Amino acid sequence: MIGGSWRDASDRGTFPVENPATGEVLSWVADATPQDAIEALDAASGVQASWALKDPRDRAEILRRGYERLVTQTDRFAQVISMEMGKSVHEARGEVAYAAEFLRWFSEEAVRVHGRYQRAPAGPLRHLISKKPVGPCLLITPWNFPLAMITRKVGPAVAAGCAMVLKPAELTPLTAALFVSLMEEAGLPPGVLNLVSTTRAQDVVGALLADRRLRKVSFTGSTRVGRTILAGAAANVLRTSMELGGNAPFIVFEDADLDAAVEGAVQAKLRNMGQACTAANRFLVHRAVAASFVDRLRDRFAALSAAGGASDGEIMGPLISATARTNVHRMVEDAVDRGAALVLGGGIPAGPGHFYPPTILLDVRPGSRVLSEEIFGPVAPIQQFSDDREAIDLAMDSELGLAAYAYTRDLDRTLRLQDELQTGMLGINTGLISDPAAPFGGVKQSGLGREGGAEGIEEYLTTQYVGVRQAAPSPSDPP
Repeated sequence: MIGGSWRDASDRGTFPVENPATGEVLSWVADATPQDAIEALDAASGVQASWALKDPRDRAEILRRGYERLVTQTDRFAQVISMEMGKSVHEARGEVAYAAEFLRWFSEEAVRVHGRYQRAPAGPLRHLISKKPVGPCLLITPWNFPLAMITRKVGPAVAAGCAMVLKPAELTPLTAALFVSLMEEAGLPPGVLNLVSTTRAQDVVGALLADRRLRKVSFTGSTRVGRTILAGAAANVLRTSMELGGNAPFIVFEDADLDAAVEGAVQAKLRNMGQACTAANRFLVHRAVAASFVDRLRDRFAALSAAGGASDGEIMGPLISATARTNVHRMVEDAVDRGAALVLGGGIPAGPGHFYPPTILLDVRPGSRVLSEEIFGPVAPIQQFSDDREAIDLAMDSELGLAAYAYTRDLDRTLRLQDELQTGMLGINTGLISDPAAPFGGVKQSGLGREGGAEGIEEYLTTQYVGVRQAAPSPSDPP
């Protein structure tokens, strides 16, 4: 979608989109070239000035209409998400609801972009400080939440008055195409939101980063790719938002409500089959409650059955690809080889699709890959600790700092965790912390900037200061 028109790639190239539950080809999609990407930026740059001057209320109403249309088309979007990404229709409906809330939230934020007026502390100047859209943006989204990660970026960009080039993940472009059509129906002017789906991500993104008309890049994905994009963005000093990898610790203290902790663990670990940057990656459990926690978690994990993404209810869908499943399995094998006990799962099932069973590893040894790498699969590696200091030290043994979870009834401990855990987000007695009204993001090598909340729109705004000199009053002027 370039300048309001659907078109083929400039070289007529296409690529297949597969169903990870069956391996069948769902559709063939235009494979954009760097030339297509530059033409998409042409379109965005061409409307940027007029779009920036659009009344905030008009932009808000477009987002509101987008929200209302998305809610009424929940089942349609959920089916597409389920087919190309693999999650159950039930879970996909939850993603649609989550994604829609970003449109509603930023429709409300669009009219609350505030500046200020002040008198200089000394001298005759008056200060006028205003917020303006940063300019054309490149939005790069992942496959694991193919709709919500788009609305989390498009929502604030539209609210701020930025035109966009959207590059979705090559594994899940169908949801993106459907959403772009929805926003067109909601009244978004041609050229404001342009879509380039491609298997040539490095070439396409590189061409856009090298173009001086681009003023911002927002990326959600791995830390490794994020570093490359940051390096490319440096040449033109682009504004950047980077939501990168996670290695979230899930800490169960001795005073935890174990039933609640197990349900939180299921939510934090198995949501999206563990394919989430906020997924619990390491389970740290106090020795006094470890045996009971592991028994309850095993029973809960074992009750889940694998089924194709189109299935409804609480099921375990497939991983996104054969490569992803192989990598998860090799992490499990590595942990077992180093001495971890395999409590549940751990084998690749026969049959079609990229399924992997919920897996629990106990007493995982230091140096195991599952402790240092983002698993992105339904594997729960468990370590035991004896006191708070050991728990915090284990939790912080990572270069990443996106999210953390802790179950405790002790308020003083909660406040200490807030002070000492170096993470952008912390869930206390909950396994789900993502909320459109809250700032989402990490510290250290988990990224830069925040998405959602009042902070989200600031990522798409720049500050302008105007100094106005007031003439000194003449002697004849009245006081």
